[in-house]
Amino acid sequence: MKVALVHDWLVGYRGGERVLHHLASRFPDADLYTLVHEPGSVPEEIEARSIHTSVLDRIPGSGKHYRKFLPLFPWAIRRFDFTGYDLVLSTSHAVAKSVRVPPGVAHVDYCFTPMRYVWDHVDTYVGQGSRRVLAGPLIKGLRRFDVRTSCEESVTRFVAISTDIAERIHRHYGRTARVVAPPVDLSWIQAAETPAEDFYLLVGGFVPYKREALAIEAFRRLGRRLVVVGDGPMRARVERDAPEHIEFLGRVSDEALADLYRRARALIYPQHEDFGLVAVEAQGAGRPVIGFGRGGLVDTVRPYVAQEGVTPDSVGFDATGVFFHEQTPEAICEAVTRFEEVEAYFDPPALRRWAESFSPARFDAELDLEVAAALTRARAPRPREPFPTLTKPRSGQSLESTR
Repeated sequence: MKVALVHDWLVGYRGGERVLHHLASRFPDADLYTLVHEPGSVPEEIEARSIHTSVLDRIPGSGKHYRKFLPLFPWAIRRFDFTGYDLVLSTSHAVAKSVRVPPGVAHVDYCFTPMRYVWDHVDTYVGQGSRRVLAGPLIKGLRRFDVRTSCEESVTRFVAISTDIAERIHRHYGRTARVVAPPVDLSWIQAAETPAEDFYLLVGGFVPYKREALAIEAFRRLGRRLVVVGDGPMRARVERDAPEHIEFLGRVSDEALADLYRRARALIYPQHEDFGLVAVEAQGAGRPVIGFGRGGLVDTVRPYVAQEGVTPDSVGFDATGVFFHEQTPEAICEAVTRFEEVEAYFDPPALRRWAESFSPARFDAELDLEVAAALTRARAPRPREPFPTLTKPRSGQSLESTR
């Protein structure tokens, strides 16, 4: 097959780019299409292939200021030509799934989320008041474009990264999507073999939806030690008000992060994530997750549920974390307290086995089925409108009257 990969933009290496990296290794001869490419921002396995960029990439500084061109995204993404390809495989959280594909070309969209800044997180990204009013026409236009380019003629099959995303696809586009969890490589993480040290771990991005401030406030009240990894635009403000028993490390290497996973008592996860790669990695290190019980975490963590009169060791303890159901410091404090009551029952090897169920091999097998189904569908002859049936006119009868 001749395959094209499509990704929204290449300006950094995060969860979406990790999935693209894996797909690039599976399709080594595939061409890659993207709106904007910042050279050196992704691994060499991606950089080395043929990368086709949009006209937006020619604008100076577009690699750093690409979000400012949001109104032009629909126009730019539709200019790519996929004539001659058998399969278009898009990895999308914005407009990559909206490419124009010729008839007979299969298009599988691996959807990280429908465009969140025009659907589910408008307030977070745009705000309210006059700014929201001014952005109203743009949001409505992008929504219309997003729905129009989600029909079967544009996307043969949708594949969602989690149950939560499959529900969003159905709600916004009216399409069904099979859930295929992203491939999680745990080869760089070893499961804990020694008891945990006396601290909890938070891996943050310091953007509004990550909700790091909630965890900071909860641990201020608890007086427990919290180690915070990561960086982002809101870090300085959050760190400035944090007490001394909360330690900020900034960005760390993979080796250092794997070591922190193993040594921590548990991962604190206050955000609503689409999937939650970090949560799977922590479990791969044999450590539980204390997290917000919505979004991708519903798929990736098995929560402990207390049962009156039943002790954890009497029912076969298979939980991999503890959920809280409100994004408040009080809810986090209560979840940490519940966790500490049953902490001894969490088994690191069992957590590792659960995390390994999200393996790249599993991802490959499940995605291959979706690709095969899309190719079959795209190659099937499309039904044609029937022509009117004509009968031989009787003597004195016009041809028009026989239709």
